[in-house]
Amino acid sequence: MPPNRSLCAALLALASLLARPAAAHGPSFDPATVEIVDRTENRVLPTYWHDGRRYVVGKPGNEYAIRVRNAGAGRVLAVMSVDGVNVITGDTASPQQSGYVLSAYEATEIAGWRTSLSRTAAFYFTALPDSYAARTRRPDNVGVIGVAIFAEKQLPVALDEPRRQEAARSDAKTAQAPLPSAPSSMAKEAGGARDEASRLGTGYGRAETSYASYTRFERASATAVETVAIYYDSLPNLLALGVPVAPPPIARSRPDPFPDAGRFVPDPKAQ
Repeated sequence: MPPNRSLCAALLALASLLARPAAAHGPSFDPATVEIVDRTENRVLPTYWHDGRRYVVGKPGNEYAIRVRNAGAGRVLAVMSVDGVNVITGDTASPQQSGYVLSAYEATEIAGWRTSLSRTAAFYFTALPDSYAARTRRPDNVGVIGVAIFAEKQLPVALDEPRRQEAARSDAKTAQAPLPSAPSSMAKEAGGARDEASRLGTGYGRAETSYASYTRFERASATAVETVAIYYDSLPNLLALGVPVAPPPIARSRPDPFPDAGRFVPDPKAQ
């Protein structure tokens, strides 16, 4: 494991609990990207789409991290949940809770439950009864990772009357647009023959050093500009649900350049 992996959140700030949502809208938003990184195998987990949802395959015992990249020129707040639990506070997750603040074009990996401003407990795939959510009596939403992205409120700019009216019309259209749906539970999936006893959740793993500090962040609106939900489970369970998961690669032995070389090249007909 790279020596700086445990310090991945060193420059990341926590959104202050005092930050208040505002009614004003910010500038145009560039989508953030969210990936799940298997830290044990040092690779980004492939994403598979099924019935409008994205899935990744978790391997029991492997540690993982949530990688978030801010693609925009302004700061964003990323409120993160694992198994329906806020990764910072440990409360049952809500988009209005604390999250991580990313600067313009910044990317970071969140690798564990935050236990203090200097420590985290590593995320790892584990059996449902061993998951942090189940151990804290909240097993209903085990199997989903959620990230709600909020833009930051911008300072007001003086507008002439025609531009002010156009901005007002634009805000009215935005207010009428449908809101993105929040991540939902996998506990009541329709169809499939998933083995409930072998469902995966996220455990409360080993302690790691991971520094963070508080910062103020005023949201541009009370609703997230983007909500990402990534569902996960074991390979057999996802296949049972009908998720088109690619089979794992077949292990191949490396060819040996000198397996048992003879003195001269023989005629192949004599072999």
